[in-house]
Amino acid sequence: MKRIFLTLAVLAVGLVGTAFVLGLSIVLPEQPTPESGTPVGPHMKTAIAGVFALALVHAIAFTYFMGTGRWLEETTNSYQLDERWQKESSSLKYGILPYICGGMLLIITTVALGAATDPGSDISFKGWAGIPASTIHFFSASSTIAINLLALMQEYFAIYRNGKLIEEVIGEVKRIREEKGLPV
Repeated sequence: MKRIFLTLAVLAVGLVGTAFVLGLSIVLPEQPTPESGTPVGPHMKTAIAGVFALALVHAIAFTYFMGTGRWLEETTNSYQLDERWQKESSSLKYGILPYICGGMLLIITTVALGAATDPGSDISFKGWAGIPASTIHFFSASSTIAINLLALMQEYFAIYRNGKLIEEVIGEVKRIREEKGLPV
């Protein structure tokens, strides 16, 4: 699982990073016309792909913990194993939940600010407290990337540790089955 997660996380971060760089290159005319449009198309499309990819990676991580947690629970009950493996796995799952929620909240905020910043949008957001809308969107995007990188690292380490727990449980189940003369 950790290789799949890492591959998807790198892809998602690559898309979001590309959207960030494309956003930095946008120079908007003072008065865009319907004919000229705005140069935000590639930035917006890449950003949409990136945020969907990030959301997918977060969802995969949490789903992984839901599935392995259930498996650990059933295996623990079936073989009367110590509950420490199940408890640690649950702790790992709930430990990454704040990172996932924080990352997703920032994604939503950044997307909303980006949409409101687009001069071609029907929403007119000029900024707040004298700070231009584009600057607010820039700092929101920067924070989103940083927090999501932190979240993805925490998720990766939790998935890695959970994999080790599963290996320990499989080893214990194998030992029990061999002692009872059952097929392994």
